[in-house]
Amino acid sequence: MELPEMSDDVIYCIILVASLPIAHVVKLCNNSLSKKAICTVMGVLIVCITCGWHIFHSIVTTLVSCILIKLSGPRKCHTYLFFWGFGYLLFFRTCHYIGLPQAPALSNAVQLLLTLRMVGIGFEIHDTHTSSKREDCSSEEMQLKKKYQEVEPSFVDIFLYAFCFLGQFTGPYYKFRTYLDMINNDRSADIPTLDAFMTRMKAVPLLIAIFIGFSYFFSLHYVTTDEFFTHSFLFRLFYMVPMFTIFRARMYIAWLVSECMSMASTLGAYPVQCKARCGKGPTDLAALEEAKSKDVKDIKYDFETIHNLDIYGCDMAPRVRDGLRSWNMTVQYWLASCVHQRVPKSLAPFKVAITMGVSAFWHGVHPGYYLSFGLVPIFVAAEDRMVRVFKKEGDAGKMFDWVNWFLKMRAFDYMCMGFLLLRLDYTLGYWRSVYFIGHIMGVIFIVIGRLRPLPKSEKKKE
Repeated sequence: MELPEMSDDVIYCIILVASLPIAHVVKLCNNSLSKKAICTVMGVLIVCITCGWHIFHSIVTTLVSCILIKLSGPRKCHTYLFFWGFGYLLFFRTCHYIGLPQAPALSNAVQLLLTLRMVGIGFEIHDTHTSSKREDCSSEEMQLKKKYQEVEPSFVDIFLYAFCFLGQFTGPYYKFRTYLDMINNDRSADIPTLDAFMTRMKAVPLLIAIFIGFSYFFSLHYVTTDEFFTHSFLFRLFYMVPMFTIFRARMYIAWLVSECMSMASTLGAYPVQCKARCGKGPTDLAALEEAKSKDVKDIKYDFETIHNLDIYGCDMAPRVRDGLRSWNMTVQYWLASCVHQRVPKSLAPFKVAITMGVSAFWHGVHPGYYLSFGLVPIFVAAEDRMVRVFKKEGDAGKMFDWVNWFLKMRAFDYMCMGFLLLRLDYTLGYWRSVYFIGHIMGVIFIVIGRLRPLPKSEKKKE
């Protein structure tokens, strides 16, 4: 059942475009059984067609996750699922060394999102268990949490969630609770989705033009050739700019279309007054309860729960932190809620490093990922210190932000080369050709920020 030879980008495009009308059909269904059937059948069918027998990996991951939840119970299941999910991810990526066929890129994409779902559902079950023991909430709050946040999935529920076609290849990541709310919403057909859909889609044609245009003139393969290194230092330094432009245009297209597919199905649709947050879902449960008694036509909805990309934040925010937070936002929510916030107090100073390490491991086993993610703490520390020392108010502050924005984008260009080249020799070869300018500038800014005295206002904060 393998597809004929075709680029992964073309296959991605076909999958996403073909899935859009199916997502709209899900929206029009008024009963949960029909929604479950459509989402699961479509998901299994897509994986079978694109990945062939490699769907076995997805089945094993889900089946063992169900068994671990049953055996370990809600108190410890999140820990077992975390190590199982990432342990199997390592096997999945290295099984060709023991004679098994290497999984294709599309199968890898499915496994990435499935790992997040299975680990995430373990934390949801665990949090449901611990929430029932909390004493700092009123009985009304507890009832709302039980109704709108807590989960008790069966084995069948977990399988259906695992193979739901929404976000299967490119995200967004969504919790089991979010999936359940979409499945059980019998008023979804009346939820307006067209305006939100068109708002997100309007940037796609321009991004496609940028991707095709830059790809015509610039090639990642060229960076791995001997001829590339015969060019001047400025040419080599400049080349990382179009490489990052192509990379993010490609990712933006995939994420935006996938996000639109989720919108078309009403996944993540919640009343505005519920103050939904990216990945998390509604935060004002009393407002959600109140909205249930109103007519759908009188309610304004948003899709913040599955909001996966802020292009303006990625491209125009002046700070590294803001740029990072605007990129693949639902996965960042997963990293924050399942890793960063769960790090023991004894390891608190290493929270960022641990989170970046898990993120790098999730992306793959290639050295380029670790080399790139390893730069994040350096760039963040350098920027934080320079902001505290040199940031001023008024026009001087605006000028500082523009300079910082320029350096932020060059930092992302520099990191992206490791993300794209992947191999140790290719990545270090390119960075060596530009004299490790990113590393050196990061260290220089940290040193300058440390040597220069802090302003009085910052000393008080410290």
